[in-house]
Amino acid sequence: MPVTVRDEEPADIAAIHRVVEAAFQQSMEADLVDRLRADGDAVISLVAEEDGEIVGHVLFSPMSASFPALGLAPVSVLPGRQNQGIGSMLIREGLKQAESRGCRVVFVLGEPAYYRRFGFDPALAAGFGSPYAGPYLMALPLNGEMPAERGRVDYAPAFAALG
Repeated sequence: MPVTVRDEEPADIAAIHRVVEAAFQQSMEADLVDRLRADGDAVISLVAEEDGEIVGHVLFSPMSASFPALGLAPVSVLPGRQNQGIGSMLIREGLKQAESRGCRVVFVLGEPAYYRRFGFDPALAAGFGSPYAGPYLMALPLNGEMPAERGRVDYAPAFAALG
């Protein structure tokens, strides 16, 4: 049976926690997802499902910026299912939903070699002040151009707990 991507449902919460914890081999990111959801900051939360089992998850949360922006984090796939395109499916569907909701830019903190394939670019985020500023903070304009070249961007408050 193929992998399908769909919106998170309340019955998925425990399985999502397990997937995120397994993907990162610690509970910090899974706790972050739970906190973002509890704070009302899970704007887009998608699962990848196969044969009734949740095998992946992605979350987009609001970012404070001078334009509508979301942060992509975390993206999680069960260790035995990684490198099979599941994470890419989740990210692409999330980006499509973000654009349809009027989001102008998605930011991600991650490995440039991975996220560039989706169009994320560290140079587009370089002018933005953030606790996460640096070569791993990347931006992707959803309409083809950045609405601003500089400013301040911050992730949802739950991210501060990561330290």
